[in-house]
Amino acid sequence: MTDSPSIVPYLSYVDAKPAMTFLTDAFGLETVQAFDGPDGRLVHGEMRHGNAVVMIGSVDAAPATGSPGLYVVVEDVDSHHAKAMAAGATEVYPPEETEFGTRRWRGRDTEGHEWTFGTYAPQTVAPAWT
Repeated sequence: MTDSPSIVPYLSYVDAKPAMTFLTDAFGLETVQAFDGPDGRLVHGEMRHGNAVVMIGSVDAAPATGSPGLYVVVEDVDSHHAKAMAAGATEVYPPEETEFGTRRWRGRDTEGHEWTFGTYAPQTVAPAWT
C-alpha cells in the first residue's frame, strides 16, 4: 500500500459542484481531481487539506439528501463483501467495477451509517492518469 490513507471520509451532496466551490472558498480545501458524468453532474471529486483527503460526490439514490460516510481501502472487495453480508450488513449496492478500473461495494452498518469499501486509494495529488 502507498502513503495514501486507508480510511477516507466522503460526502454526498445533492449538488456537488457548488459544494466543492464552497469547500474551497469557505474552508480552504483544494481540488485534487473532479469527474463529471454524462449529465454534467459531479460523479466523483477529491479534495485535500494539507495531508488529508476527502471524497465528494453527487447523490445517486433516493432520498435525494446529502449524507456523510466513510470509504475504506480493501484489497479483496468480494471477500470483504461476503464477510460483511454474513455478519449482518445491509447492502446498498453489491461489488462492482467502476469506470476508473477499480472495484467497490457499499453497505450500511447496524445503525444505518454508510460505508464504501474499494480498491481505489485516494491521494493528495492527482494521479498521472487524470
